[in-house]
Amino acid sequence: MSTVVRGLLALVLFAAPLAHAQLVVEITRGQANAIPIAIVPFGWDAAGAAPFDVAQIVAADLARSGRFAPLERRDMIDRPTAGSQIKFQDWRYLKSDYIAVGKLVAAGGDQYAVEYELFNVLNGQRLAGQRIPSSAAGLRATAHRVADQIFEQLTGIPGAFSTRIAFVSMDGTPPQQRYKLIVADADGENQQIIADSAEPLMSPIWSPDGQSLAYVSFESRNAAIYVQALRSGERTRVSARAGINGAPAWSPDGTMLALTLSRKDGDLDVYTLSLATQVLTRMTFDAGIDTEPVWSLDGKKLYFTSDRSGNPQIYEVEVDNSSKLRRITFEGSYNARPRLSPDGKQLAVVHLDSGNYRIAIVDLASRAVRVLSQGRQDESPSFAPNGATLIYATQDRGRGVLATVSIDGRVTQRLAARSGDVREPVWSPFPAR
Repeated sequence: MSTVVRGLLALVLFAAPLAHAQLVVEITRGQANAIPIAIVPFGWDAAGAAPFDVAQIVAADLARSGRFAPLERRDMIDRPTAGSQIKFQDWRYLKSDYIAVGKLVAAGGDQYAVEYELFNVLNGQRLAGQRIPSSAAGLRATAHRVADQIFEQLTGIPGAFSTRIAFVSMDGTPPQQRYKLIVADADGENQQIIADSAEPLMSPIWSPDGQSLAYVSFESRNAAIYVQALRSGERTRVSARAGINGAPAWSPDGTMLALTLSRKDGDLDVYTLSLATQVLTRMTFDAGIDTEPVWSLDGKKLYFTSDRSGNPQIYEVEVDNSSKLRRITFEGSYNARPRLSPDGKQLAVVHLDSGNYRIAIVDLASRAVRVLSQGRQDESPSFAPNGATLIYATQDRGRGVLATVSIDGRVTQRLAARSGDVREPVWSPFPAR
């Protein structure tokens, strides 16, 4: 059996029982020079307790990035809620480089406004501030937006705390197992079950607008690819051809999927599929296994995994001229599951490193390979939409967990279910504003 086929089967066979898919986030390695920042509890002037702790979510987001070290609330000697109340000398004494203060304001009914200001403690300069309207149900999302803005102001990189992840879990033991496709906030909260089946679910991928997921389901005992709208739940089966239907990937304009099919000759090849017309176009013709496509940013090329050289490597083919094909990876005997960075300059791949399958980055200009993860069976890489972090699946004490690593390799964290197995993560695009 080929290495690529074994890898595809592993996505189904490595699953383990799952009791609860709720993810617990643990920072396993942070930046040594993390930026000290104070996120002061936001003020609340109305009667009763505040309906939501915005500052707690903001601080947790920034801490989870590994780039910031929020001051513990027990160490705060004051609780200002506006810039005019900040005694900067006190916060310099606490060695905070930055401070964020704010208020949660009742606006009538279930409507609120979140007000915040960000200051440089060393010189007292106001760096950012905004008033953001929010419903009661949207306060967590609003807190993520505040964290995104602070993160971008201080790092120059757009924050990705308002984004979501999709992943697959399995609950129960054979023959009573249930597979679930789950969407959650980037911090693992607000989980929503998108699909639930007694048969395997795999290969989820977000549409470019973040409104739909394409995925593979074996619910009819045969592989089929579905597209499901998240808001309405409407689901369309887009490919259920004889044999393998796998590895869907959206075109940048959302009108097509690249996918892997096994046709009459039995070979696995990459095709493109028009979602409007169902027209298939074959992209690869080699007798080897060609699979796991991903589009270039301009939609003119596909990167994919092929074992035509004897071992899995990454290749590139032009969509309008499939005869124009070239090999991308040469370093190492195994490079598979390519995923393109948001700037189009790098591919994340599964790379065989000293006998271990790890997540690596391939620079498309220089072809240089840089290994980022340290596991033994790491797989399914997916870039955050800001390009600063990768999420992937790995093993921890015999069960599947998710993990993230910054693209410089300095910050890592693990996202594990309280029990059981989670796999195949994929990060959403930025939400529309």
